[in-house]
Amino acid sequence: MSRTVAGPQLPLDVSHRDGGDRENADLVAGVLDALPSPTVLIDADGTMLLVNSAWAAAADLLGDDRLRVGVGANYYSVILSLSAGAANHERIAALRELAEGRREAVSVDYALTTALGLRWFHLQASRADRSGRVVVTHTDVTSRVEAEQASAWQARHDHLTDLPNRVHLHELIDAELRRRDRGAMSVLFLDADGFKDVNDTLGHDVGDALLRELASRLSSCTRAEDTVGRLGGDEFVVLCRNCDVGGALRLAERFQRTFDEPFVLGDRRTQLTVSIGVATAAADDDETRSTDLVRDADLAMYAAKGAGRNRVRVFHPDLRWAVEQKVLVAGELHEAIDSGQLVLHYQPIQHLLTGEVSGVEALVRWQHPERGLLMPGDFIPIAEQNGLVVPLTRWVLQEATRQTAAWERDGVPMVTAVNISAAHFGTGTLVADVHDALDASGLAPERLVLELTETSVAEDPVRAAAQFARLRVSGVEVSIDDFGSGFSSLSQLVSIPAGILKLDRSLVAGTETRRSESAAAIAAVVGLATACGMRSLAEGVETADQLTLVRELGCTFAQGHHIARPMPAADLLTFLEGRRLTGRRPARRRTG
Repeated sequence: MSRTVAGPQLPLDVSHRDGGDRENADLVAGVLDALPSPTVLIDADGTMLLVNSAWAAAADLLGDDRLRVGVGANYYSVILSLSAGAANHERIAALRELAEGRREAVSVDYALTTALGLRWFHLQASRADRSGRVVVTHTDVTSRVEAEQASAWQARHDHLTDLPNRVHLHELIDAELRRRDRGAMSVLFLDADGFKDVNDTLGHDVGDALLRELASRLSSCTRAEDTVGRLGGDEFVVLCRNCDVGGALRLAERFQRTFDEPFVLGDRRTQLTVSIGVATAAADDDETRSTDLVRDADLAMYAAKGAGRNRVRVFHPDLRWAVEQKVLVAGELHEAIDSGQLVLHYQPIQHLLTGEVSGVEALVRWQHPERGLLMPGDFIPIAEQNGLVVPLTRWVLQEATRQTAAWERDGVPMVTAVNISAAHFGTGTLVADVHDALDASGLAPERLVLELTETSVAEDPVRAAAQFARLRVSGVEVSIDDFGSGFSSLSQLVSIPAGILKLDRSLVAGTETRRSESAAAIAAVVGLATACGMRSLAEGVETADQLTLVRELGCTFAQGHHIARPMPAADLLTFLEGRRLTGRRPARRRTG
């Protein structure tokens, strides 16, 4: 095993000058003996003319009788006695070329198996004179080579688990894809469900211990020809050689079973599951690259998570198409915000005590030039994933306040609610963005309500409280949306300066099948709101009976399709006029 490296040339002139052969020989011998590395002087045929004391000492140090040779022996024979491999033959040929003057130097690293283990030496050779004599030094560079090898190994392996890292995994996958006469091969992409919760709650040290245990379990489940690697975080990739889809699915099932056993982390036992994506390259596939295969397996893994976690999914081209569509939609959405393709529809909100429509909720729609009117579910998640939700919300704030101010000028005062995402809430610009919209429209702050979901508030209740307090001082009302769908604590709810508590539609829908239980839950939330000095709003009211029930249970407001569906701004005045002409009023409360 050898590798050529650059090194300095050692010019040494031992030609016949100023004193004859004996003086020159003594001079050369003295110079060589002063060198700390084992050194020999050879002629063009490889005969050893001089050796220094370090050469003799090396044989004793390494315990190798093959090196116990001196003047008169053939250096080339010594090299071949160590190994007759191609590398040594190439080294001898290079030394002959040097002796003949066809090259300037020979510089190479080589390995030597000794009684002390594997040692590395650097061979440096230079011509000594015109007769073809050559000086060859052998420097022990074992420490340097081992350090380089350790560094190279570390660069290709994960420091935590010692598994191949992302770079090395792609090297291995590409090498397998290029291997001639290979069979089908598969890549499994694994992501531990719930790992982030463990890392966040128990700390990174526990998380690291969990990752090491995951690596051990996965490695113990594989076949001899498989390779387990770690991409980063809790993402692992398994390269399965000579493995078709069926074999990959059987291996995936084996991985899932290893998660059945709880993970013991100190004095805690943690149960996790795993989502797995599978991508396969057929034996005759010579176009796929490692990046393609890993990406496809990754997409399949996300499909497994989307199906409810703890699932296995095989890649299908439709998954890639769906991602491409999301990327396309993200680009189009950025343009839509600036080009007037977004529109707002407004859903009326009824004040239950008076029966009057006192407000609306602004709901964004996308009037796509090719796909028609798109609902929020078709593009809001994409906006959140691509950093577009904040500019989108700013547009909604500006348009909703402008329209509400226009209604007021027409003699129709309304309170308009706008949904605020957790992403916007987290930027720290929410208060300024709201004030900018109010200033531009001339709308009074009391005519605006901001809705933020219960779960979003729970992510950072202290920051939420600070921003909400500033908004409410300015006159803007704050509503906590979807209450009852999350698991935030009552202490967090009490600390949030909000004026409206909006019941999640699931509580209202439950009255159709479990009336008494759902009614009790609604009553409890209404009572909680009242105790906190908040008004309550029931959303998702779809029937007359539900409207009557939430009114009797003390809700302040209600909205839903039974009252009115979301509508364009131009239709709201017509809707309100229709209600006035029909004289719709709240039903009488039941008594007794």
